[in-house]
Amino acid sequence: MSLITLAQAERIIDAIIERGAALDLRPISAIVVEPGCKVKAFKKEDGASMIRFEMAYGKAYAALALGRSSKLVHQRAEERPIFMRYLIAASGEQIFPEGGGRLIRDHKGEVLGAVGVTGDTEDRDEELAIFGIHAAGLKTDEDCAAMGRRIGLLKTNPASGRASSRKRRPR
Repeated sequence: MSLITLAQAERIIDAIIERGAALDLRPISAIVVEPGCKVKAFKKEDGASMIRFEMAYGKAYAALALGRSSKLVHQRAEERPIFMRYLIAASGEQIFPEGGGRLIRDHKGEVLGAVGVTGDTEDRDEELAIFGIHAAGLKTDEDCAAMGRRIGLLKTNPASGRASSRKRRPR
């Protein structure tokens, strides 16, 4: 198993913070974790509010634990709140289902770790996470989508944008 290097983690975080400043966003905090959610690097801009480490960590944890972006985890929480409450409790309250947590993949699609970004809107945090991954020359799930199930990604139904691997039971 490959792990993200410290140099890659720092490049991701530095690119995120630089991009946030260039866009004049609120102060950003970013974390990069290895598989198993062990912290590799974290930075919090001056002026960022409290518990930003916990929020960034929770977003990265959500991405790793569920194998998808934390924004998709948020969507799942809205669709299936009881299921998501169970997963959050089972994780010891570590999953934070808000956009900004993304898996980091290498050129073969292998997961090297995850990034969590917090400080601005959910969409901006997500955008910054993707920007940082690309700045380090690494890949996101979307970049590896054609690799499909071989690397743990399901193809989606183009009409709905949802995974089509199983039929949903009527409610």
